[in-house]
Amino acid sequence: MLEHLKGNGQEFINEVATIGRIHHFHIVRLLGFCSEGTRRALVYEFMPNGSLEKFIFSKTNSSSHRQLSWEKLKKIAFGVARGVEYLHQGCNQRILHFDIKPHNILLDHNFQPKISDFGLAKLCSKDISIVSLTAARGTAGYIAPELFSRNFGEVSYKSDVYSYGMMLLEMVGCRKNKDPAVEIQSQIYFPEWIYNRMRQGQELCLEFEEDGDEGIARKLAIVALWCIQWNPTERPSMPIVLQMLEADLQSLEIPPMPFVSSDVETGAIN
Repeated sequence: MLEHLKGNGQEFINEVATIGRIHHFHIVRLLGFCSEGTRRALVYEFMPNGSLEKFIFSKTNSSSHRQLSWEKLKKIAFGVARGVEYLHQGCNQRILHFDIKPHNILLDHNFQPKISDFGLAKLCSKDISIVSLTAARGTAGYIAPELFSRNFGEVSYKSDVYSYGMMLLEMVGCRKNKDPAVEIQSQIYFPEWIYNRMRQGQELCLEFEEDGDEGIARKLAIVALWCIQWNPTERPSMPIVLQMLEADLQSLEIPPMPFVSSDVETGAIN
């Protein structure tokens, strides 16, 4: 159900008409819609395993008690990346989602991921790389810096890349990226904690059950850290993200520090 929509509903109809033409394995299928007065709804295919967030943010879940194997997490990461790539490259018009997060990744009976919830999506021409927005859109914790201030760069499809990277880190850490409830101060902001450990060549201190699990975790983390670079021009496009996910771990370089460190004199994470 969609609420707080403005205007006469024409934008809603245009969006439905566009999204209704999208056919991709990793994007949830739109079955129908309702537009009656102020009541508007979208009807999607049923996804029996619900959303990704319940598997990585469960109260019984932690980095030492995972409901999803690393192999499944890798497949989910690939699937979401392919879905976002299609939105950016595979349609007549580029579709910017602006709300990529675990809550909006639905899982079918085989745990194949499908991107859902296009309520904040914006359509734009492939010829135009910079998007004009009057206000930031998205969910706190996943919104790219340039959506708050143009000092960080221009808004573009790279904003979705940032959100994807933050989601990827939450999959790796099996927790919210910023969690004040964490007892160890240095681990409150997970992106910085994992960046420092990888830069120093330390173990990730995550739970691994099978040979190769740590390699998967390191690869996902490196890709994520590239995706969350504050400067949009330094983030990879989704085709490059897919190449990195398919590459050998040894061929991937750890990126520069993606954010302002909490070790600076202000003591704040910006």
